[in-house]
Amino acid sequence: MSLTQGLASPRTPLRRFLDRELSAGVRRLRASYVAQLPSTPLILPGPGVGYEAGTVGTAIDQRLRFAFTQVAGVDAATVMGVDNLRATALALGQHAGWEAMETVGLQLLERLRVTLSELQLDDRGRPLARTEEEEEGLARLLLGAAWYALNFRNPVAFPLTPLCKEAFANPGAFTLTTLLALPHHDLLRDTVAQVQAASAGPLGQLRRATAPQMCLPGPTFDGSAYVSADADLIVDGLLIDFKSTRRTERFPLPMILQLLGYTLMDFTNRYRIDRVGVYLTRARSLIHWPIEDYLALLGARRRDLTELRATFHQLLAFTGCRADDDPMPEELPGVEQLLADLAPVIDPGCCRVCAQPMAQPILGPSRVRLYCSPFCRGRAPSLRYRGWLS
Repeated sequence: MSLTQGLASPRTPLRRFLDRELSAGVRRLRASYVAQLPSTPLILPGPGVGYEAGTVGTAIDQRLRFAFTQVAGVDAATVMGVDNLRATALALGQHAGWEAMETVGLQLLERLRVTLSELQLDDRGRPLARTEEEEEGLARLLLGAAWYALNFRNPVAFPLTPLCKEAFANPGAFTLTTLLALPHHDLLRDTVAQVQAASAGPLGQLRRATAPQMCLPGPTFDGSAYVSADADLIVDGLLIDFKSTRRTERFPLPMILQLLGYTLMDFTNRYRIDRVGVYLTRARSLIHWPIEDYLALLGARRRDLTELRATFHQLLAFTGCRADDDPMPEELPGVEQLLADLAPVIDPGCCRVCAQPMAQPILGPSRVRLYCSPFCRGRAPSLRYRGWLS
């Protein structure tokens, strides 16, 4: 599985650990997120986008990464998607369509590499968004690459792509020219519009303020050895996740925990992440927080990042059950013991909810203060109900 899938299920050790550690829940963080949302109109997709919104999102992710640095080249998911076609053909039986897609996929990868070399998209001496013609050409390449990437990320859905349908319908006539003509006009227009908006907004400002060597695309983490995870971009200590959603008013729990999970998986602090945030491509908005503020808004009981990372490492390294899997019945006792062992120690004089030291823990001869604030006092019944507070 992966970090994203593990966070989606409330039964995984990963999710249960984080739910318990974050004593404040997500209400305060969501309020901070909403307060930073702009009031400008969204870039909405045309009717031709339909179910291909995810394809546009993948293409946009790649295009914006290239704007900051091209050091990684074509993303690994696309390369693996092309490479996996041979294995798929052998497993399912030879079919001319698989061979045609592999041939065209290799040509697409080469065309992408040549185009990236020619355009030098991370050159700060040139604007983030290039000419309309160049951006449309890039969009065609990246949308095709997104379809191939789906063969790696979700091979069950891959046969539903226009790429696969066209190749199987007429494998003898399937060429790179055919592939690049497949994206609907609305897909191209939607992709180009989001790139142009990024150029004039806060993402463009961040790009101008940094150099390519300060940027890392698609980073993996120390913890990726246990749970598959790769982020979108790190720019000078700022971890950014690109989101092309239309529902920008939403900041769902898995997205919130994903940003935290990436940060905690950097056990050795290799990337020196000091801020986390999201760039909303349709809202032209970069929303971010210092990591200390992010943890504080969530009410992290182990607010020290080093200690929280060390505890998270123990969770991921547990061999009795993968942290991102729903435990099998025979694995549950071990998981319960692990979570009990990793429970935060709340010392005397500390708040029973957030575990932070209180300035005045003793109120009188027979009165001991249990909570540091009215907020924590109000959270206590909910935490106790869920078994996260004794």
